[in-house]
Amino acid sequence: MSKRDYYEVLGVERQATQQDLKAAYRKLAIKYHPDKNPGDKQAEERFKEAAEAYSVLVDPQKRAQYDRFGHAGVSGAGGGGSGGDPFADFSDILGDLFGFGDIFGGGRSGRGTGARRGADLRYDFRISFEDAVFGATTKIKIPRQETCDSCNGSGADSGTGPVTCPACQGRGQQRYQQGFFTISRTCSHCQGSGRIVKNRCRRCRGAGRVQREKVLEIKIPPGVDQGSKLRIVGEGEAGPNKGPSGDLYVVLSVEEHPFFRRDQNDLYCELPVSFVQAALGTELVVPTLEGTEKLRLPEGTQPGTVFRLRGRGVVSPRGHGRGDQFVKVKVTFPRRLSREQRELLLQLDTLEESGPDKEGFFGKVKEVFG
Repeated sequence: MSKRDYYEVLGVERQATQQDLKAAYRKLAIKYHPDKNPGDKQAEERFKEAAEAYSVLVDPQKRAQYDRFGHAGVSGAGGGGSGGDPFADFSDILGDLFGFGDIFGGGRSGRGTGARRGADLRYDFRISFEDAVFGATTKIKIPRQETCDSCNGSGADSGTGPVTCPACQGRGQQRYQQGFFTISRTCSHCQGSGRIVKNRCRRCRGAGRVQREKVLEIKIPPGVDQGSKLRIVGEGEAGPNKGPSGDLYVVLSVEEHPFFRRDQNDLYCELPVSFVQAALGTELVVPTLEGTEKLRLPEGTQPGTVFRLRGRGVVSPRGHGRGDQFVKVKVTFPRRLSREQRELLLQLDTLEESGPDKEGFFGKVKEVFG
């Protein structure tokens, strides 16, 4: 049976680039891979055919020979570039697709350590409004997996140690023949470490790690806000088989303040003033997070007027200065009026109806209330 044209096999034009070839082969490899088509001989043949076509066309010299002489020009040379192994160039294409690691037997080898990075941990921590604004130093208690002190993470009992895994002979991987190629997978007996423990540590029962609570002192920088995350490197769980520890992420939630509302680095508050204070003007004492500050309320201040206190907000966590505090005037009125107050307000209403200008009106207010 004659071979099909390699360009036809991959479904590309004769002017196809290296990237076009790789993309076409990847698509066919996914479609016809034996693991996805168990027992399907036709799919296996298509997979082999695509691999052979790719191994020739991806090599510039072989491709030139093929373009000039056809299949006769590459007869007996249908392999990738590694010692006659026709599939040595494919591990970068297929290894990440199927998770086999060392596919076609040409990739990683040697003894595995099985050491893996420990898991990252999350700790939700609630802080006060003031601590979020000014920063603080506090302590938290974290439950986590730590390296066993008795066996130093080996999992072996005192006076003993791990031995070479008999299933993989210490390689950490086991190889399987599937069809025309070889697949390497992590050894299920030793979990990729290449070693097993016969006499387990009594304290950790061979796990190499134990559950403990760790008290940590953390520094909360000024300016953090709701949902801010603090990353503490190396304070997550210890890694299996003496692997490096993960990180700890402290996620902050901030309590509400009874007087202030925060928007990024600015603070907002409402200050109640009486009708007389708004009409005549006065000097107010405004609460801030660092004490009090005087604010001059001009004559005739309208309800809802907003005043700015510069630099009385929150320090930027990125070091870009400090926000402001905005004070909104909320004019209050008495719920019940005495007879005298009622008469005075009626006098004001009469004055307003008589048509005086604004300055004359407030002058009359001063005469009545001043």
